[in-house]
Amino acid sequence: MLTDDQRRFLDGQRVARLATADSGGRPHVIPICFVVMAQTVYFTIDEKPKRISGAPLKRVANIQENPFVALVADRYDDDWSRLGWVMVQGPAEILDSGDEHDRAQAGLRARYRQLRDMRIEGLPVVAIRIEHAASWGNLRISEKV
Repeated sequence: MLTDDQRRFLDGQRVARLATADSGGRPHVIPICFVVMAQTVYFTIDEKPKRISGAPLKRVANIQENPFVALVADRYDDDWSRLGWVMVQGPAEILDSGDEHDRAQAGLRARYRQLRDMRIEGLPVVAIRIEHAASWGNLRISEKV
């Protein structure tokens, strides 16, 4: 699964890109805030307005149709010796409640102060069960210089 270097790199990134696909294979990629706990990546559906109609968010609808997802966190720098990325792949599961849901929400609130004031406790969490991880580049350099 995740190596120590991959986990440290993910822990050091504030945003990742989530790739989902619908049942027809049409891709959808969005930036997300996330937390890694054990061998699972979590993100929440927060209370920021994201929809115009009552339809589910595209990422949620895609996961319901096709649960296999990919997530990439990367670091770009004009000094190309600092470039690096980590990709994880696996099935995603939507958690509406329960102990795992609550632990994930607590982890996300601890990582992102913006979530502390949001009423996310009753909102879904998506759990990405890491089945495969790949990486490239320099994962050891801190993003802060």
